[in-house]
Amino acid sequence: MIRNYIKTAWRNLIRNKGFAMINLMGLTIGMACTMLILLWIRDEINYDKFHEHYDDIHTVIANRDFKNRIFTDYNMVLPLAGALEDTDPQIRHAVVTTQGYDLTLRYNDVVLQKSSYTVSEHFFDVFTWTFIKGNPATAIADPSSIVLTQAATKAIFGDEDPIGKAITVVEENRELTVTAVVADPPGNSSFQFDLIRPFNYSDEDVRQMMNNWNGSSWRLYIQSVPGADMQQIDKTINAVKKQHDPHDAGSTYFTFPMSKWRLHSEFKDGKNVGGMVTYVRLFGIISAIILLIACMNFMNLSTARSEKRSKEVGIRKTLGSGKLSLALQFFCESTILVLAAFLLAVMAVYVLLPAFNTLVGKDLSLDVGQPYFWIGTFAIVFLTGIMAGSYPALYLSSFNPVKVLKGTFLAGSNAAMQRNFLVVVQFVISIMLISATVIVYQQIQHVKNRDMGYEADNLIMATGTDNTDKNFAVIKQELIESRLVQAVTRSSSPITQVWWKSGAPDWNGKPADLSLIVSGIRADVDFTKTMGIALLQGHDFTGMPSDSASILLNRAAIEAMNLENPIGMEMRFGEEKYEVIGVTENIIMESPYQPVDPMLTFYNPDNTGVISLRLNEGVPPQQALPFIESVFKKYNPAYPFVYQFADEEFDNKFLTEQLISKVTNIFAGLAIFLCCIGLAGLAAFTIEKRFKEIGIRKVLGATVQQVLFLISRQFLKLVLLSFAIAAPISWWLMHNWLTQYTYHIEISVWVFVAVGLLVLLLALAMVCLNTLRAALTNPVNSLRDE
Repeated sequence: MIRNYIKTAWRNLIRNKGFAMINLMGLTIGMACTMLILLWIRDEINYDKFHEHYDDIHTVIANRDFKNRIFTDYNMVLPLAGALEDTDPQIRHAVVTTQGYDLTLRYNDVVLQKSSYTVSEHFFDVFTWTFIKGNPATAIADPSSIVLTQAATKAIFGDEDPIGKAITVVEENRELTVTAVVADPPGNSSFQFDLIRPFNYSDEDVRQMMNNWNGSSWRLYIQSVPGADMQQIDKTINAVKKQHDPHDAGSTYFTFPMSKWRLHSEFKDGKNVGGMVTYVRLFGIISAIILLIACMNFMNLSTARSEKRSKEVGIRKTLGSGKLSLALQFFCESTILVLAAFLLAVMAVYVLLPAFNTLVGKDLSLDVGQPYFWIGTFAIVFLTGIMAGSYPALYLSSFNPVKVLKGTFLAGSNAAMQRNFLVVVQFVISIMLISATVIVYQQIQHVKNRDMGYEADNLIMATGTDNTDKNFAVIKQELIESRLVQAVTRSSSPITQVWWKSGAPDWNGKPADLSLIVSGIRADVDFTKTMGIALLQGHDFTGMPSDSASILLNRAAIEAMNLENPIGMEMRFGEEKYEVIGVTENIIMESPYQPVDPMLTFYNPDNTGVISLRLNEGVPPQQALPFIESVFKKYNPAYPFVYQFADEEFDNKFLTEQLISKVTNIFAGLAIFLCCIGLAGLAAFTIEKRFKEIGIRKVLGATVQQVLFLISRQFLKLVLLSFAIAAPISWWLMHNWLTQYTYHIEISVWVFVAVGLLVLLLALAMVCLNTLRAALTNPVNSLRDE
């Protein structure tokens, strides 16, 4: 019986090649898109899950309460980890790490800069890494040890065995011994590094910080015992911190589980407001929508063919076929199509994965040997088969055989109404997706065009070292004398990032209840000139001895502190006193979507790790960079020349939004394409059904234009109805999305008008191309058999 169903289904599909090809194309596109998006979603939700103690790992965070906002801070004090391990038995291990940073390594003639972490002793007990060589229990037991990844080992040693070999850390002129090699961190790991090394507790600076309960510069992770009371651990953390630092009254400490690090990492005013989980849900909805549109096409085209298959159903019922057997027959047809589409979709995914990986910045793969693949395969095929085949099977199998064979059966207005409903739903979804992509693009461009407060074009940021600090004056002189470089300065952080935050200083007349969080940066002379920052009052640093206690305030600081005449005022940080010598325009160093924080720029040419250079107007970077590199190599030969362009670093702040925009653009385009091929197929069947009617109309004098209008009118009504439904829903959804940003566009009605016209023209083109063939056919040919 099943064999007969399959054989009959296959013959029907072969007999109706046009119907089969349109559905096969739609289902293939829908399933391929779904698989690509599900691979991306799977990678996101599996972030960090390879760690053995995933459920018990937490990071410690502080909400620091200032009057202008609550700042969520991941930076902790160094001695807190040891104190927690000694205090709470629910904490199995507490680990401290630095932020990720770059180190320059030298081995023989090889000099490379690699990303690194410095970690405390239980790092490999808490986090699970695959050891290729070495023992995790002893890998970082010695302060002079270093653990490399496979990629770093290959780059430094080639095919040599690295264990026991010494590498020189150029910045410290110190040798470290390779004790282990680990596999490269997976792409969906929160830790991305080339090397790991332990804290050197014999170092004087480290010893001082181990007794410092005020300087928060480290990340703290804890591994709790299974089933631990995390609220009690939070209380312990707050009690221990405030016992050693009673002045830390404005901070509230809490644990944040590893399961939320990736998808729920965004905090606003001290509250967790989501993060990547929003985009995971969005892509999940888009994948379902794409597949749903493909299934709707199948249902539409199947019911459109109902009149052609009604006699087949009538004869089968007369010969004894029941409704169930007929439904199974039609389910077989849909299942064959779905299986064929699935095989084509898998091949398409294999072909498209490299390009998709480049687009989303991942290393996704289709692992056919994994159980999840076959579970996912069964789910996609089953659900698609049910969605695509259920309605046509139940509808076609319900025909009355008496009416069909008497010739009194009509497909009826109900079938047409259902087809029209599906067309409207498809176009509503497509219009919403296209409108959303346009608005997201406009929002990104709006924020990109926001005045940054500095000139990012022709601004280069290079990594500084001890050698460049010692030779800074001569480096600056040679660069400027070359006429390639206009200005040079140095600072404690890049102009695109904030590395230091603190409570606001004291000043005479400061309100007792005023508490602000401020950003800070240390800088040298020519800071505003090099960065292109406008001075609103006063002057920049001059390098004179009096500058050693000078600061610049930005406009946001003046407004937050409510200062009328700030020039000459004294600002105090404890016993340190500074004189305000200038007021600058606000500069965007953090999120371009948020207001600029009050910021203080201190004159301090020491301890500055970033050198910024502004090229002369009209000098191409490719012309200037070789000379700049030669100057740096001349005075800093032990280090590679590492630099970034400020405008490119600023663009990196939009990576997530740009990714969402690009991916949504692609899938919105595919959605409208699926709608169009479905509409084309539906138009073709409608025209086939009305072929003789068109011939008669032409005999009676109808023009080609009149025929085109006749057929197009019913479809264009559906598109206009779709637009009327989609436009207000799209506006509401995107308005809610935009409200999360302080700086956002106002949605223009012309966005929806333009999208509506685009979809209307596409639909018109699809219908007219199919109608034109019938309109241009000689009526003699269409009426010959009458």
